[in-house]
Amino acid sequence: MKHCIVQGRRKCGGSNHLFIIIKIMNEDNFVNIGEVMHGLATRLWPINRSLTGNGVRETLNILQETLPDLVIHEVESGTKAFDWIVPDEWNIHSAWISDENGDKVIDFGKNNLHVVGYSEPVDLWLSLEELKKYLYSIPENPEAIPYITSYYSRRWGFCLSHNQLMRLKPGLYHVVINSEIKLGSLTYGELLIQGELEKEVLLSTYICHPSMGNNELSGPVVLNALAQWISSLLDRKYTYRIVFLPETIGSLVYLSRHLDYLKCNVIAGYNITCVGDDKAYSYLPSRNGKTLSDIVAKHVLKHTDPEFKIYTWLDRGSDERQYCAPGVDLPIATISRSLYFKYPEYHTSLDDLKFITPKGLEGGFIALKRAIGCMENNCIPMLKTIGEPQLGRRGLYPTISTKDTIDEVRVMMDFMSYCDGTKNLIEISDLINQPHWLPARWIGPCPLFYTEVLDRWLRQYRNKFHQYNGFQVVSEYAILLHRQLNKLPRSW
Repeated sequence: MKHCIVQGRRKCGGSNHLFIIIKIMNEDNFVNIGEVMHGLATRLWPINRSLTGNGVRETLNILQETLPDLVIHEVESGTKAFDWIVPDEWNIHSAWISDENGDKVIDFGKNNLHVVGYSEPVDLWLSLEELKKYLYSIPENPEAIPYITSYYSRRWGFCLSHNQLMRLKPGLYHVVINSEIKLGSLTYGELLIQGELEKEVLLSTYICHPSMGNNELSGPVVLNALAQWISSLLDRKYTYRIVFLPETIGSLVYLSRHLDYLKCNVIAGYNITCVGDDKAYSYLPSRNGKTLSDIVAKHVLKHTDPEFKIYTWLDRGSDERQYCAPGVDLPIATISRSLYFKYPEYHTSLDDLKFITPKGLEGGFIALKRAIGCMENNCIPMLKTIGEPQLGRRGLYPTISTKDTIDEVRVMMDFMSYCDGTKNLIEISDLINQPHWLPARWIGPCPLFYTEVLDRWLRQYRNKFHQYNGFQVVSEYAILLHRQLNKLPRSW
């Protein structure tokens, strides 16, 4: 197994002993990450994004500043993606409704939710009664501007708060939408971070909504931070495939280009959306419900917020619909904060930069970071000794007995009691009701065998062995690296 490790010494009951901290679980690597992510969201906020268009390109170009290896792809309008077709490209430059005095009562320049997405161009004078046929509001949420789209049927319209609608007076109104719909392309970004294995973790988010916080910008800014963190790891077991794309049609396009490869190589992944508020944590399963992604998500959230909300596949509403669809069946689940559809600000102007917070974004980042750490560190531990190991001579037993040290040793011994080579680290952590990252600290990555004997060991033992701290660790994927071998303390 591969890890980024840091060696050092720590005191335990007055004595020092060698320890290895798995840096992948260290949450101090990114200082003020919440503020940084919220700052990026603020920068991306005014950009008008949609399924296609220059807003998507501008967003990807900004993400490319911190992810220079992000590759931007263009897919021509009219391209088939399974049962779907890439639509024409839409761009909008300005739009407004003004009264007979020339005063703008609705202005796209002040809030880009004011125009129905993919509105065709218009320049008309209409009476208020005629105009109301093209206006959308939410009577039960009178302060909110709704988010409305019409991607695949040609129409136009404006969105406004219900309070604004009620203030409109009878008379003539000048309606202008300066937009264009024509052959162009759909744009998405892709980043591949190579690991030791070809097996991949897919992390996906969407970049197709205009100015909304939790339902749009939280996903890209959190995934941007995760990608930087993954890239910073000195050693990675898995390869990470990270995509920023328009929702639904973007994921379908991507799957249509890579389906066979993804089905062979993706072992886990998450659709990253709604990860920016600080009101809740949520889990939405894959269609299968029992994948590695599901197991890890439930374990992490249990130890992050025991009151996290559990939804079912029937609550799906984002790109997990495509990644888990029949015939695709990728192991993709969702870890989020307040899930789409489940908060009143959803798809309205109230889902703003105040709704997402630095603390909320950091919480989403940490939950997903822990999930990745669980997958990277997971292994099948087997106790090396016959009977309980003597912890004292390895510096693992406290020299003074207190309630805290007794509890710590008890948890360690509980863990060891399950290390028989039949259960992985996550399974054991669940049995002893401890977060995976606690026992992961006790089992350091110290491979013993050279890759030349890989086939022989696979035939004889089905897996390969690592030794450290009184344990043999059977690697799930048997990558045997020897460069740490000579660094092992001989007394262990």
